[in-house]
Amino acid sequence: MTTTNVSTAQWTTQAPFDVQPRTRLIFGPGSSTRIAELSLSLGAKRVMVVSDAGIVAAGHFQQIADSLRRAGLVVGSFHDFAENPTSAMVDAGVVSAAAFAPDLLIGLGGGSSLDCCKGINFVYSCGGRIHDYHGVGKATSDLLPMIAVPTTGGTGSETQSFALISDHETHTKMACGDPRAACRIAVLDPELTVTMPARVTSLTGIDAISHAIETYVTVRRNAMSTTYSRSSFGLLAKSFLRVLQAPDDLVARGDMQLGASLAGMAIETSMLGAAHATANPLTARHDIVHGQAVGLMLPAVIRFNGTKHALWYAELLREIALPGDPPLRVEDAPDRLADLVAGWVRSAGLATSLGALSIPTSQLDVFVEDALQQWTGTFNPIALDTESVRGLYQDVA
Repeated sequence: MTTTNVSTAQWTTQAPFDVQPRTRLIFGPGSSTRIAELSLSLGAKRVMVVSDAGIVAAGHFQQIADSLRRAGLVVGSFHDFAENPTSAMVDAGVVSAAAFAPDLLIGLGGGSSLDCCKGINFVYSCGGRIHDYHGVGKATSDLLPMIAVPTTGGTGSETQSFALISDHETHTKMACGDPRAACRIAVLDPELTVTMPARVTSLTGIDAISHAIETYVTVRRNAMSTTYSRSSFGLLAKSFLRVLQAPDDLVARGDMQLGASLAGMAIETSMLGAAHATANPLTARHDIVHGQAVGLMLPAVIRFNGTKHALWYAELLREIALPGDPPLRVEDAPDRLADLVAGWVRSAGLATSLGALSIPTSQLDVFVEDALQQWTGTFNPIALDTESVRGLYQDVA
């Protein structure tokens, strides 16, 4: 163990934190049958369900809407948005909300549904436009209560107080966070995730894994965040390949869903790092799906951060060690973990180079400039600069 790792470990155990769980977490197969009961417990009479077209096609929206109506609730809906919701989509949702006048919002679907629901709530409850809430603590009043019902094991948005919304014109991702934007209740029903297409399972799974790993190695890591991150990584690492091979395995689906939520809780207190900072420009400029972009960048980032923080990666790998495994040398951990992640990305059928995505290296200067503007990069355990970020992109060229 190096001196750097010793001092870092000591600092980590004493790092201050302020954690106040704001979301009631309900987990288990069939738990979505309780949504009407839970809505009534929040005093709801008029409920607007925010869910994307894929969730409607899968039948989940109708199932939830019917249960709400049987309980005597008036149900409205908004479906006119897509992956990576934009400010224009939020505006359209606010118009729908104003016409319906809900007293409760339900986000049903993947991270896009949950983020769009939160974005609508910011503007509907506080006025202005979503750009006004870019940053932290910008809400000017209480927001409507929200129930999150994730149908993926991915973003962990259900346990976060942030909405990630893209500017309609510039495609810049805006992180809009406020404690009042946390969902009152999150319902984790692994049965709802079985209908996910294989590619969505792959992309959201890689995203969840990236959250578990990145939250473990930030400048804001603390005793609570590392506990969430380790538990999350253990669940996700042991179940990811299983859900790819056996999509109907409810135990593996449940582990993925719970792991994603725990990673979301880690994000709340420790944030993310360079993998997300370098992935976001690829999404903004080339419409690369987030899970693909972050899966591409994560192995290079692990190796980069591992030059100073190999011990942290060794600790994560010990979460999935089996009896009889040979002892892991700390200095080998970054390469071991990076290779493991790259293998998962390949198993998911995703690209592992910019060339495979037809992204020219002539644009590296633009990507570097964009990445250095990303808020998530400021939490990376090794400070990012032009040279280091360029090196990360070159590693995946």
